[in-house]
Amino acid sequence: MESFTPLSAALGGSLIGLAAAVLWLGNGRLAGISGIFGQLLPPAQTVVWRLVFLVALVAGAWAASRLFPALGVGGVEPAALVPPPAAWGVPPPVWLIVAGLLIGFGTKIGNGCTSGHGVCGLARLSRRSAVAVAVFFGVAILTVTVTGIV
Repeated sequence: MESFTPLSAALGGSLIGLAAAVLWLGNGRLAGISGIFGQLLPPAQTVVWRLVFLVALVAGAWAASRLFPALGVGGVEPAALVPPPAAWGVPPPVWLIVAGLLIGFGTKIGNGCTSGHGVCGLARLSRRSAVAVAVFFGVAILTVTVTGIV
């Protein structure tokens, strides 16, 4: 928590909320990244806006990291992936693959991801999203407790 800055957190949260509102008002779609990404294959009629949204998401993050490096995690040093716990003996590529598969599986059975439920669902006062967010936080707390990674 030594690198937490309320200003950058508020700015980032505001931009995420603005992007979700623009997508909702302009396209009538929720900004759930797993749903947007998951509908790319097989290509559907709505593939263009999905590609534009995802490319803009990555390009915006990249541009912000170049224009405002001090807003990143840890200040001016570039962000790095957290290595797996050494005692577990899991190589980093395997750690990332397993983590990605678990996230994909979780978003499939949870009918959405943190951005869909946490940002859009809670804003719409969805009871299902409130339960999903409570589960997300509970699992995150459990994960940090078990792995010791903060």
